[in-house]
Amino acid sequence: MKGVNSYSIAAFLEENFKHFNARETLDAAAGYYRFVEQQQGLMMVSLAGAMSTAELGKTLAPLIRAGFVHAISSTGANIEEDLFNLVGNSRYKLQPNWRYLTMADDARTLEEGYNRVTDTCIPEDVMLDVHSALRALWQSADRNGQRHFHWEYFYQLIRSGFFNNRSDVPLRDSWLVAACERNIPVYTPGAEDSTIGNMFCADVIQGHLSSHAVLKSGTEQFAHLTQWYRQHERKHPIGFFQIGGGIAGDFAMCVVPAIIQDHETNCRHWRYFCHIGDAVTSFGGYSGCPPNEKVTWHKLDPDTENYTINSDASIVAPLIFQYVLEKSASSRAKSRTVDAAVEPAEA
Repeated sequence: MKGVNSYSIAAFLEENFKHFNARETLDAAAGYYRFVEQQQGLMMVSLAGAMSTAELGKTLAPLIRAGFVHAISSTGANIEEDLFNLVGNSRYKLQPNWRYLTMADDARTLEEGYNRVTDTCIPEDVMLDVHSALRALWQSADRNGQRHFHWEYFYQLIRSGFFNNRSDVPLRDSWLVAACERNIPVYTPGAEDSTIGNMFCADVIQGHLSSHAVLKSGTEQFAHLTQWYRQHERKHPIGFFQIGGGIAGDFAMCVVPAIIQDHETNCRHWRYFCHIGDAVTSFGGYSGCPPNEKVTWHKLDPDTENYTINSDASIVAPLIFQYVLEKSASSRAKSRTVDAAVEPAEA
């Protein structure tokens, strides 16, 4: 294609994404870049679905490290599966013809020691290794009367060096490692709805831990999020980039109506909104809730910049993230060139 750098995702999108979901994708990407880079906005990213098993970290981690993500709301599955991928990727098994598997086929997959996520099978022993390491951290906190958020235990595990000599993929490809490096909050509402959450509960029931109190609760997470939002919205507009729906999305988005209605305090609404999902807009489901409905819940303003992309997030999100990174790199390179051109010569 004339004038298009074959190695530039940004140039490819600008040249070819002209209509329908493609145009919406490009507009959302350009809006994301403007919001954070030019308007000094902060971005909350919510992760539903099996984004970590889809290895979204390959593009999300660089975006986090570049300062384009400031908080994350994740399902318990996504936060743990990012680390499962680190230690078990080489032993993952793909099943490309997953649509045609029978119940008997999947029973054999289970007997072989795998749990399947669409076309990707995760070895069960990977989960056991991570659980064993986390249990030691939970027990240490229990003995010392300490309590931490779900994500803080994962950060402790990363900082302990646990993954340094056992990672199947580069640490740079883990979005959670990147979030740990930046020390941004990773809210995990409903963490009990995950493998590690189930294991934590079992540890309490079986007496490995004295009580559930070692893990801070969902309402404590919401209080932390409330403080985070109120602290930052005074100086920065805050945006919301939503992948999928469910609890990861609604938990974080509800902080604005909670501040306005429950605390009876004014605050700015979310000022950028993008939703990628394949849900049909009908039947009262949150995943298919359009932006205009969110206006009635004090979540968005009528003039909030908003985009809805009805597509597969495992395809669309990496394109948007890469677009933002390339536009940022290009802008900063131009800025350095201009600065060098106007720099006075030495006497």
